[in-house]
Amino acid sequence: MRLTTYSDYALRVLMYLALKSDGLSTIAEIAGSYDISEAHLMKVVHQLGVAGYIETVRGRGGGLRLAKPVEAISLAEVIRTTEPDMAIVTCFKPVNAPCMINPSCVLKRALERAREAFMEVLEGYTLADLVAPRARLASLLGIPPGASPQ
Repeated sequence: MRLTTYSDYALRVLMYLALKSDGLSTIAEIAGSYDISEAHLMKVVHQLGVAGYIETVRGRGGGLRLAKPVEAISLAEVIRTTEPDMAIVTCFKPVNAPCMINPSCVLKRALERAREAFMEVLEGYTLADLVAPRARLASLLGIPPGASPQ
């Protein structure tokens, strides 16, 4: 199973904002820290804002910040928001491609169970868990020590 780059970027944005909890961050700042495209991040940030994970402050001195406590942001919830579908194979919804063996396919049932187990594991993690090694992550992303509580 593979998540899209979009979901990867969404998690990176949330982690960055969780680490830099002293104020606002910009898309350019986040893109620079991860060495990824600002244009791609703009789309991700927009969806995270619509979903209620982040707040955007417009104008001079504006930026982004988390809209919820890190403990309230479930990894599984974020993935469900950012992944267009979780169709591992084409016979899953929303594609529902025709298949001759669908009525008795054990593979489809096995893959459905695997997908459910994957999401169940993610249910056990929050954004707080992802940023637990705060000092090390902040250092790797170039976030000054004062910007991230220990």
